[in-house]
Amino acid sequence: MLDKAVQAALRPALNRAAAVLVRMGIGADTVSLAGFAAGMAAALAIALQHPLAGLGLLLLSRLLDGLDGAVARATQPTDRGGFLDITLDFLFYAAIPLAFAVADPLRHALPAAVLLASFIGTGSSFLAFAVLAEKRQLTDTSLPGKSFYFLGGLTEATETIATFAAMCLWPAWFPALAYGFAALCAVTTALRIGWGWQRLR
Repeated sequence: MLDKAVQAALRPALNRAAAVLVRMGIGADTVSLAGFAAGMAAALAIALQHPLAGLGLLLLSRLLDGLDGAVARATQPTDRGGFLDITLDFLFYAAIPLAFAVADPLRHALPAAVLLASFIGTGSSFLAFAVLAEKRQLTDTSLPGKSFYFLGGLTEATETIATFAAMCLWPAWFPALAYGFAALCAVTTALRIGWGWQRLR
Protein backbone atom coordinates (compact mmCIF):
# COMPACT_ATOMS: atom_id res chain seq x y z
CA MET A 1 0.00 0.00 0.00
CA LEU A 2 2.89 2.37 0.80
CA ASP A 3 5.46 1.07 -1.71
CA LYS A 4 4.77 3.66 -4.39
CA ALA A 5 5.22 6.63 -2.01
CA VAL A 6 8.30 5.14 -0.33
CA GLN A 7 9.96 4.33 -3.64
CA ALA A 8 9.30 7.82 -4.95
CA ALA A 9 10.88 9.33 -1.81
CA LEU A 10 13.96 7.09 -1.96
CA ARG A 11 14.49 7.11 -5.72
CA PRO A 12 16.77 10.21 -5.95
CA ALA A 13 19.16 8.91 -3.27
CA LEU A 14 19.15 5.40 -4.72
CA ASN A 15 19.85 6.73 -8.20
CA ARG A 16 22.85 8.69 -6.93
CA ALA A 17 24.21 5.65 -5.11
CA ALA A 18 23.57 3.49 -8.17
CA ALA A 19 25.57 5.87 -10.36
CA VAL A 20 28.55 5.43 -8.03
CA LEU A 21 28.27 1.64 -8.17
CA VAL A 22 27.98 1.66 -11.96
CA ARG A 23 31.18 3.74 -12.20
CA MET A 24 32.86 1.15 -9.96
CA GLY A 25 31.74 -1.62 -12.31
CA ILE A 26 29.37 -3.26 -9.81
CA GLY A 27 26.33 -4.79 -11.48
CA ALA A 28 22.75 -5.21 -10.32
CA ASP A 29 23.04 -8.99 -9.84
CA THR A 30 25.98 -8.49 -7.48
CA VAL A 31 23.93 -6.03 -5.43
CA SER A 32 21.01 -8.49 -5.36
CA LEU A 33 23.25 -11.26 -4.05
CA ALA A 34 24.79 -8.96 -1.44
CA GLY A 35 21.31 -7.98 -0.27
CA PHE A 36 20.30 -11.62 -0.02
CA ALA A 37 23.42 -12.45 1.98
CA ALA A 38 22.62 -9.62 4.41
CA GLY A 39 19.05 -10.93 4.70
CA MET A 40 20.22 -14.44 5.51
CA ALA A 41 22.66 -13.02 8.06
CA ALA A 42 19.70 -11.15 9.60
CA ALA A 43 17.74 -14.39 9.85
CA LEU A 44 20.70 -16.13 11.48
CA ALA A 45 21.11 -13.33 14.02
CA ILE A 46 17.40 -13.51 14.90
CA ALA A 47 17.52 -17.30 15.20
CA LEU A 48 20.46 -16.93 17.60
CA GLN A 49 18.37 -14.49 19.68
CA HIS A 50 20.11 -11.29 18.61
CA PRO A 51 17.09 -9.45 17.14
CA LEU A 52 18.64 -5.96 17.19
CA ALA A 53 21.63 -7.16 15.17
CA GLY A 54 19.12 -8.89 12.94
CA LEU A 55 17.25 -5.62 12.49
CA GLY A 56 20.38 -3.80 11.31
CA LEU A 57 21.20 -6.52 8.81
CA LEU A 58 17.56 -6.69 7.72
CA LEU A 59 17.48 -2.97 6.93
CA LEU A 60 20.80 -3.24 5.07
CA SER A 61 19.36 -6.10 3.05
CA ARG A 62 16.31 -4.09 2.02
CA LEU A 63 18.43 -1.04 1.18
CA LEU A 64 20.47 -3.20 -1.18
CA ASP A 65 17.25 -4.67 -2.57
CA GLY A 66 16.14 -1.18 -3.56
CA LEU A 67 19.57 -0.36 -4.90
CA ASP A 68 19.80 -3.31 -7.27
CA GLY A 69 16.84 -2.03 -9.27
CA ALA A 70 18.39 1.43 -9.49
CA VAL A 71 21.64 -0.09 -10.76
CA ALA A 72 19.72 -2.15 -13.33
CA ARG A 73 17.86 0.91 -14.60
CA ALA A 74 21.15 2.84 -14.84
CA THR A 75 22.62 0.10 -17.04
CA GLN A 76 20.50 -2.53 -18.78
CA PRO A 77 17.69 -4.38 -16.97
CA THR A 78 17.56 -8.08 -17.81
CA ASP A 79 15.00 -10.84 -17.37
CA ARG A 80 17.66 -12.85 -15.55
CA GLY A 81 18.17 -10.04 -13.06
CA GLY A 82 14.45 -9.61 -12.51
CA PHE A 83 14.09 -13.36 -11.90
CA LEU A 84 16.99 -13.37 -9.44
CA ASP A 85 15.66 -10.34 -7.57
CA ILE A 86 12.12 -11.60 -6.99
CA THR A 87 13.24 -15.14 -6.12
CA LEU A 88 15.73 -13.95 -3.51
CA ASP A 89 13.14 -11.54 -2.11
CA PHE A 90 10.66 -14.33 -1.46
CA LEU A 91 13.33 -16.48 0.18
CA PHE A 92 14.19 -13.56 2.45
CA TYR A 93 10.56 -12.97 3.42
CA ALA A 94 10.21 -16.63 4.38
CA ALA A 95 13.47 -16.72 6.34
CA ILE A 96 12.58 -14.04 8.90
CA PRO A 97 9.44 -15.69 10.39
CA LEU A 98 11.29 -19.02 10.33
CA ALA A 99 14.15 -17.43 12.27
CA PHE A 100 11.77 -16.25 14.99
CA ALA A 101 10.33 -19.77 15.20
CA VAL A 102 13.83 -21.20 15.63
CA ALA A 103 14.64 -18.62 18.31
CA ASP A 104 11.64 -19.61 20.44
CA PRO A 105 9.84 -22.70 19.07
CA LEU A 106 7.43 -23.02 21.96
CA ARG A 107 5.95 -19.52 21.63
CA HIS A 108 6.72 -18.64 18.02
CA ALA A 109 6.31 -21.77 15.91
CA LEU A 110 2.53 -21.61 15.39
CA PRO A 111 2.28 -17.85 14.68
CA ALA A 112 5.27 -18.14 12.34
CA ALA A 113 3.56 -21.00 10.51
CA VAL A 114 0.35 -18.97 10.17
CA LEU A 115 2.32 -16.00 8.86
CA LEU A 116 4.22 -18.14 6.36
CA ALA A 117 0.94 -19.66 5.15
CA SER A 118 -0.43 -16.15 4.59
CA PHE A 119 2.70 -15.32 2.58
CA ILE A 120 1.83 -18.23 0.28
CA GLY A 121 -1.44 -16.47 -0.48
CA THR A 122 0.06 -13.06 -1.16
CA GLY A 123 3.01 -14.48 -3.08
CA SER A 124 1.05 -16.88 -5.27
CA SER A 125 -1.61 -14.30 -6.16
CA PHE A 126 1.14 -11.77 -6.93
CA LEU A 127 3.18 -14.07 -9.16
CA ALA A 128 0.26 -15.84 -10.84
CA PHE A 129 -1.20 -12.53 -11.98
CA ALA A 130 2.22 -11.33 -13.17
CA VAL A 131 2.57 -14.42 -15.39
CA LEU A 132 -0.87 -13.97 -16.96
CA ALA A 133 -0.41 -10.21 -17.30
CA GLU A 134 2.75 -10.87 -19.30
CA LYS A 135 0.86 -13.36 -21.47
CA ARG A 136 -1.82 -10.75 -22.18
CA GLN A 137 0.76 -7.95 -22.52
CA LEU A 138 -0.85 -5.92 -19.75
CA THR A 139 1.26 -3.01 -18.51
CA ASP A 140 1.52 -1.55 -15.01
CA THR A 141 1.56 2.25 -14.96
CA SER A 142 1.63 2.65 -11.16
CA LEU A 143 5.17 1.29 -10.70
CA PRO A 144 7.01 1.67 -14.02
CA GLY A 145 10.41 0.07 -14.43
CA LYS A 146 9.48 -3.23 -12.80
CA SER A 147 10.35 -6.52 -14.52
CA PHE A 148 6.73 -7.70 -14.19
CA TYR A 149 3.23 -6.48 -13.45
CA PHE A 150 3.35 -5.33 -9.81
CA LEU A 151 0.00 -6.18 -8.19
CA GLY A 152 -0.38 -4.17 -4.98
CA GLY A 153 -2.45 -4.58 -1.83
CA LEU A 154 -2.57 -3.80 1.87
CA THR A 155 0.63 -5.73 2.61
CA GLU A 156 3.41 -4.82 0.24
CA ALA A 157 7.15 -4.70 0.89
CA THR A 158 7.05 -1.54 3.02
CA GLU A 159 4.45 -2.91 5.41
CA THR A 160 6.24 -6.25 5.62
CA ILE A 161 9.58 -4.65 6.49
CA ALA A 162 7.93 -2.39 9.07
CA THR A 163 6.35 -5.46 10.69
CA PHE A 164 9.66 -7.36 10.68
CA ALA A 165 11.33 -4.34 12.27
CA ALA A 166 8.68 -4.23 15.01
CA MET A 167 9.23 -7.94 15.64
CA CYS A 168 12.97 -7.33 16.08
CA LEU A 169 12.40 -4.38 18.41
CA TRP A 170 9.74 -6.13 20.50
CA PRO A 171 10.28 -9.90 20.05
CA ALA A 172 7.93 -10.68 22.94
CA TRP A 173 5.14 -9.33 20.75
CA PHE A 174 6.01 -11.62 17.85
CA PRO A 175 2.85 -13.80 18.16
CA ALA A 176 0.48 -10.82 18.12
CA LEU A 177 2.36 -9.11 15.29
CA ALA A 178 2.49 -12.33 13.26
CA TYR A 179 -1.21 -13.09 13.64
CA GLY A 180 -2.19 -9.48 12.93
CA PHE A 181 -0.05 -9.23 9.82
CA ALA A 182 -1.25 -12.64 8.63
CA ALA A 183 -4.82 -11.34 8.82
CA LEU A 184 -3.87 -8.33 6.68
CA CYS A 185 -2.15 -10.66 4.22
CA ALA A 186 -5.37 -12.68 4.00
CA VAL A 187 -7.28 -9.51 3.12
CA THR A 188 -4.65 -8.64 0.49
CA THR A 189 -4.92 -12.12 -1.02
CA ALA A 190 -8.72 -11.88 -1.20
CA LEU A 191 -8.53 -8.45 -2.83
CA ARG A 192 -5.98 -9.65 -5.37
CA ILE A 193 -8.06 -12.71 -6.25
CA GLY A 194 -11.14 -10.55 -6.74
CA TRP A 195 -9.29 -7.90 -8.74
CA GLY A 196 -7.44 -10.47 -10.84
CA TRP A 197 -10.63 -12.40 -11.52
CA GLN A 198 -12.23 -9.25 -12.88
CA ARG A 199 -9.15 -8.01 -14.76
CA LEU A 200 -8.60 -11.31 -16.57
CA ARG A 201 -12.20 -11.79 -17.72
